[in-house]
Amino acid sequence: MPPKKRVLITGAGGLIGRVLRRELAADYDLRLLSRSPLDVPGYVADVAHLEAIRPAFENVNSVVHLAASSAVRSGWVDVLPANIVGTYNVFEAARMAGVRQVVFASSSHVTGMYEREAAPEIYDVADARVFDEGVPPRPDSLYGVSKGFGELLGRYYAEQHGLRAICLRIGMVVDDEPLRPATESVPEHERGGWLRTRTIWLSQRDCAQLFARALEADQLVYAVVYGTSDNPRQIWDLDGARRLLGYRPLDRAPE
Repeated sequence: MPPKKRVLITGAGGLIGRVLRRELAADYDLRLLSRSPLDVPGYVADVAHLEAIRPAFENVNSVVHLAASSAVRSGWVDVLPANIVGTYNVFEAARMAGVRQVVFASSSHVTGMYEREAAPEIYDVADARVFDEGVPPRPDSLYGVSKGFGELLGRYYAEQHGLRAICLRIGMVVDDEPLRPATESVPEHERGGWLRTRTIWLSQRDCAQLFARALEADQLVYAVVYGTSDNPRQIWDLDGARRLLGYRPLDRAPE
């Protein structure tokens, strides 16, 4: 039996990091990097400091880059070190260590203005508007800008340094699953937020599958795809993830 692919997860202490640690541990040799100590062995360092994170990248096949200031309303003081400098440091550390692939956790907020200017009507199942990876970036926040920067950086490293990069514009992963119907648990004044969640929800199981498919996409040099579950209303086109990665969402938000 061939050895398991060794995968470094940055931001391993966050929600998606915890999901991937749980769901991918059986199939991959996971190495963890976080800014604060975890309850399991791992590297402790801030991605804003290149020399501090470099040891974690040695003898790694692929990197899943999750570490970031994840709040959409993050200001520049948080975005710059965590999402701009930190993302550059991750790609550069991967290049220096001879890593073959980086799977970058991007976000639909890179194109979030398409959604924002059409809300709330765009969340209705009767609305036919769908956006794919070919639309021009229209970030809705500095967070979205930083994720767009990461996508461009990935392309640069793929074309200039041969470091394969797959960028996943993931939707919304939530801690509380399964997602409950609004009629059971959501007050009327919160229904608009629930409809948005229903549209862009990515279940934990589908999230793990999406990242696993990306890790196995050895034929791809560079790609950007959207990732949500098979929800009753889709505004982000999943065709790219299906076609390029073989992604087949198993879960669906309630009607």
